[in-house]
Amino acid sequence: MDPYDVILYPLMTESASLMVERENKLVFIVSLKATKADVKRAVEQLYEVKVDKVNIVITPDGRKKAFVKLSPEHRASDVAIKLGIL
Repeated sequence: MDPYDVILYPLMTESASLMVERENKLVFIVSLKATKADVKRAVEQLYEVKVDKVNIVITPDGRKKAFVKLSPEHRASDVAIKLGIL
């Protein structure tokens, strides 16, 4: 899948901003067809970071939310600032 088709948009809520600061995680709304591997590949290509782990949940309103933990050498806050969400 094309990285731009996988990641629809970043999600920044109060709890997501705490994850950025404390857990080095970013939160994205992704395509319903995207797998963990698709999300990992897309984030690494689009934002030039290394991803440690991806967790995915489907929200009650039918959207797919991906929690992306970055490796320690990359900071989630730097990516969030580059995206304009922090």
